[in-house]
Formats: sequence, structure tokens, C-alpha cells
Amino acid sequence: QVQLVDSGGGLVQPGGSLRLSCAASGSIRSITAMGWYRQAPGKQRELVATITRSGRIDYGDSVKGRFTISRDNAKNMVSLQMNNLQPEDTAVYYCNADILVRGNFITGSYWGQGTQVTVSS
Repeated sequence: QVQLVDSGGGLVQPGGSLRLSCAASGSIRSITAMGWYRQAPGKQRELVATITRSGRIDYGDSVKGRFTISRDNAKNMVSLQMNNLQPEDTAVYYCNADILVRGNFITGSYWGQGTQVTVSS
């Protein structure tokens, strides 16, 4: 009923930039929080950034000052601008959204398929 499609990953040199995008589609009544998480090999999934419908933003400590999250409520989209990327940013990045599906009464947490970001010289 609901699908999240994330895109924009790739290979970039240290100090470079990438922009990730995620679009939610399907039988959506409303979306509360949207955000990005990442998982590096051998590590747990961690918060990158989240943004509420009203625009409140939280960032993981390791990305503050380098990454910027934004959201288009009309298009059910969230983006992540990543600047000054470093090798430790290498991970699979996953889009996440808390979505109220039409006909339901509680929100569910949905995930994109993930997009690989590799930072290497």
C-alpha cells in the first residue's frame, strides 16, 4: 500500500558532496516524521537526520554542520544534502517515514530499500 523509494547514492571522494532523495507513494493519509538512517558494515543502524511535518529537525552528532535535511510535504518527499563527506560516512543510507495509511488509525514505520554511499579516494 505504501512505498518509499530512495536514490542518489554513489561514489565520492573525501570532501565531496551528494544529495539523497526519497519519495513516498501509495495510499497515504498523512506523514509525520521523515528521515534518514545509515548502516555501515558490522555496525548498527544509526540516526542521520529526521524532520517532522512542522519542520523540527534532529541530526546525529557525527553529521551536524555537514548534512542538511529538507522536506516537501506536498510531494511526500525528503532530501538529504551531504557536504564534506568523509570515509566514515560510507554506509547504506535508508529513508524512513512514519505514515498513516488511509483507512488505518495508527501510523506505521516504513523504510526505503537503501542507497549505497561510498566515500573513498
